[in-house]
Amino acid sequence: MRTWREMRGFPLAVRLLLVNQLGVNTGFYLLIPYLAIHLGENLGMSAAVVGIVLGVRNLSQQGLFIIGGSAADRLGARGVIIAGCALRTVGFALFALGDGLPVLLAASVLSGLAGALFNPAVRAYLAQEAGERRAEAFALFNVFATTGALVGPLLGSALLLVDFRTSALTAAGIFAVLTVAQALVLPARKVDPSGSGVLGDWREVLGNRAFLAFSLAMVGMFTLENQLYLLLPDGAREATGWDGAAGIVFLVGTVANLAFQLRITGYLKSRHDRARWIAVGLTVMALAFLPPVLAPGAVPVLASALLLYLGIMIASPFVMELIPRFGRPELTGTYFGIFYVVSGIAAAVGNTVVGWAMDAGDSAGRAWLPWVCCAVFGAASAGGVAWLRRRGALPAPAEPLREKADA
Repeated sequence: MRTWREMRGFPLAVRLLLVNQLGVNTGFYLLIPYLAIHLGENLGMSAAVVGIVLGVRNLSQQGLFIIGGSAADRLGARGVIIAGCALRTVGFALFALGDGLPVLLAASVLSGLAGALFNPAVRAYLAQEAGERRAEAFALFNVFATTGALVGPLLGSALLLVDFRTSALTAAGIFAVLTVAQALVLPARKVDPSGSGVLGDWREVLGNRAFLAFSLAMVGMFTLENQLYLLLPDGAREATGWDGAAGIVFLVGTVANLAFQLRITGYLKSRHDRARWIAVGLTVMALAFLPPVLAPGAVPVLASALLLYLGIMIASPFVMELIPRFGRPELTGTYFGIFYVVSGIAAAVGNTVVGWAMDAGDSAGRAWLPWVCCAVFGAASAGGVAWLRRRGALPAPAEPLREKADA
């Protein structure tokens, strides 16, 4: 299989991080999609309390990405990755062992902080290790992440036949194994000082207006990606009357990702500049939400899912490749951290709008409303990236990293 051939062409550290992402997503999606059900049905908590627990976990992760990114730059990405996986081991174990609200809130904070640590650190390490093959490395990263996002819920639903605690302990066990594997195998790398304090690093990154504009332009990508877990599963269930239809969406998307991600990235990498393909990918993601508007039924929803996955496959590797090139290599982790803070907050607002459109569409008999809303988000993001590209605000892969930091 091409995936394995490409994987063997990378250093051991990259290969470990790819397997790590498969495990991270498997463990995460094994537990988190079923957490609300456990809190509400098994523990009898009110919807408000469930919302607080889930919100604390999300806020702990989204709001602290900048901390994880800065820690990766200053302490070394390896140690931050290991610490993040270890914290998530503890957090998920607490979900299994604790029933009281204080313990559950502690579990939420720890598991969220864990993601805030290792998510930017993994990407920073991968970008540094892959060198000029960053696009291919992040394409493989997508393949392993998407596979984990499919395997996790399937394994979680099977383990729930036993009980939730078994699921949570299994997820904790996965992260414990990952922690040990990284500690034993992941090479340490020399940390180059940034030449300023943490606040100085943040000011430098936040002062990069082209980078901030790009981060905001990517809100459409993150908002539309999240519809794989909101609008598309809901549309599949509505079209078929079968709760399991959402699983078919994930299965088809994972098969498509395994079959085409590396081919798409390899084909596009040498054809025109990467920013153009990011804009094209966002346009495809926007178009993905039109089939259910034009015709009802399961086939249009499936076509929507396939187009959405195609757009992600086109854009995502080049987005991840581009981020470190906005600034100095010593601040790679900080750039990833702030990128995820900005786009994460903006995407949360976007998801709120999509949720409102779903409710408004149901009440007014306008089922097309959330789909059109998503198409507008994608078109706006594509237009934003195309505008930045025309202005020459986006770095090109062949340019030296230091020279582009002042652009």
